Order: sequence, then structure tokens, then C-alpha cells
Amino acid sequence: MLPGVGVFGTGQTVRSLVPLLQKEGFPVQAVWGRTQEEAESLASELDIPFSTSQTDDVLLHPEVHLVCILTPPPHTRQIAVKALGIGKNVISEQAATLMDACMMVTAARYYPQLMSIMGNSLRFLPAFVQMKRMLGEGYCGTLQVCEARVYGGSLLSHPYGWAWEELMGGGGLHTVGSSIIDLLSHLTGRRALRVHGMLRTFVRQGGSGGGIRSVTADDYACFQLLMSGGVVCSVTLNFNLPGTDLHEVMLVGSSGRLIARGTELYGQRTPMQVEELLLSDGGGEVGPSIRGLNCMVTQLRLSFQTQEDRRSWVRHPVSMAASFEDGLYVQTVVDGIKRSNRTGDWESVDVKIQDVDPNHNHRTISN
Repeated sequence: MLPGVGVFGTGQTVRSLVPLLQKEGFPVQAVWGRTQEEAESLASELDIPFSTSQTDDVLLHPEVHLVCILTPPPHTRQIAVKALGIGKNVISEQAATLMDACMMVTAARYYPQLMSIMGNSLRFLPAFVQMKRMLGEGYCGTLQVCEARVYGGSLLSHPYGWAWEELMGGGGLHTVGSSIIDLLSHLTGRRALRVHGMLRTFVRQGGSGGGIRSVTADDYACFQLLMSGGVVCSVTLNFNLPGTDLHEVMLVGSSGRLIARGTELYGQRTPMQVEELLLSDGGGEVGPSIRGLNCMVTQLRLSFQTQEDRRSWVRHPVSMAASFEDGLYVQTVVDGIKRSNRTGDWESVDVKIQDVDPNHNHRTISN
């Protein structure tokens, strides 16, 4: 028996996720929206029996055992920590700040019997699953360089909202760069030691029903990661290209390279060899994130169904998924890139957890 699901959020990702959950047999029991009207509208659209604008109404719903958090980043930590505290399994998007990510890790450590994973669906995209396997089998030889490029149109929500504000978790680095940082570490099995980056906001004002608003979130990011083992990663994110949809990740080694373009995987063993198509996913017109989300939900179902009894759901999270500790690492890298943008220098990545015990005493732990 699959767990009942409560969903937080009413954005486009929710509209993609809920039908996938329902198709795989998950009963989506409740949805939360910023306003009651938003929640009711989405519930009617997606055939969800209960809707609310009150967080506790979803968390305390007797049929909800798995919580999916797709809210604006400032709300993520509060919902995730509370959900774990009352015994719910959690799939969450990236938090807004480093402190929020620390608190989510602390909650996950206090309730290790519960599922607590990040919702980065790119890990589940078949092209990246095969890329990781072939890299491990030595297709590229000794890994040397990783390059990633994501180009697209504006990320600004309309009307004015959190996506316009850097301090609220808006911008390309946080919303898209976070998933790329996590993906590169997942593929290579390495973490960043030092980072260097440049962020720019080229569209500084936007119009909405509330008039002209200033934009502080980045719409262009270029950063480098020096990984353990000497691997160098270079990432470019450009959201000033309307009508363009480019998502490419390339791994280059001493004897070959692997390139994921969209949902397809290509490879080239030698400079004289013609680049070959290694995987044609057949995902149609959907992008990498949505195709990966589809695969993630399928793996989530298989993970629950292979358990011996209902109580053991929580002991077997999806093996490919990012943990809350991976989310903390990603947030630490993002903060390092932001510091580098201000100072112009390479910045060290030092993952620290502000651990809080039940008596509210604090201690800092380095990973």
C-alpha cells in the first residue's frame, strides 16, 4: 500500500508532479496553497479531495504520510522540520538559506527512521543514470573536466514574487544552479573544495499589477568548482535568451567524453571517432527536469512497494535521491559562489552543521 501524499505549493512543478504521483498509484490526499482560493482551484483542477491555506491542516491530515514541499524557499525549512517532528516522510526542494538547510539536516538526524530526501529530479534522468554508470566503468578514463550549460528565458514570476528577490532564494544560481551543483557531485562522486563565481542581474526592473519593481535575483551566473581529486567544473547559466532551451552537461576524461544534451546521451572515445548516440530517451518534448521527475516518482513507488510491510517504508529511501545533508552541501557551495562574486576571490567550501539537541543547546559540527 502506497502512502497518502500531501503537497505544498501550487506552481507549475506541482501541476506536473501530482498527475505523475496519481498515475503511479499514490493517493494525493491534500494540497496547500498560499491562499484558500489558490488551493481550492488547484484541488479542483487535479482532483485532490482536500485543500487548505493552513500548513497544519495538511501535516495533521490522517491520510497523509508523505509530504512533498514545493513552496517558495522561505517556507521550506519550517514545513520540513515540522513534518519530520510529527512523523511524516518528506521530499523537499532546496531551502532559502544556509541556516535553514542546517536545521533541516538536524531534524533529519533526529528522526533517521523517516524518509528525508531532496527533490532534485535530474539524478533520476536516464541519461544521467547511464552517464554515471559509464563513467564508473572507465568510458572517459581519468575524469578531468566537467562543463554544464543551461540557457533559457526569464525565471521571473509574474506578478512580483519571491523569484525576484535574491534574499528569498530567487535567481538562476539558487533555483537551477543548485540542481546542477548537486548533479555534478552525484555524477563524479566528488565535492567542491573551492569555488569562484560571477553573478549578474541584467533585467533589473519588471512590471506587474503592482507597478515597476526592482529585481535583485541573478539572471546570469558563471562559476567554477575545484573538486576533490583535481577535477575542474565550469557552469554557465543564462536566462536572458527567450525562445532558447539548452541543457547540456559534459564530462571529459583522459580517454573520452560523455555529453548529455536534454534527455539524450552522447559519447566520444577518441578525437578521431565520430560522436555516437548512446541513449535516446524517448521522453518526447518534455525537458530534463520533468522527465527526471517522472522517473523519480516511478522509483519512489518501487521503493515503497518492495518493503515487507507498511511500517518499513521509512527505512528505505530512494537510493539515488539526494539527502538533506546533500542539500546542505549544495547550499554551502551556493553561499561560497555568492561570497566569491562579492570578493572576486576563490572561496573555500566548508560544510558545517549547527546541531541543536532537544534541550536547545547548540554545537557546530564540520563534515
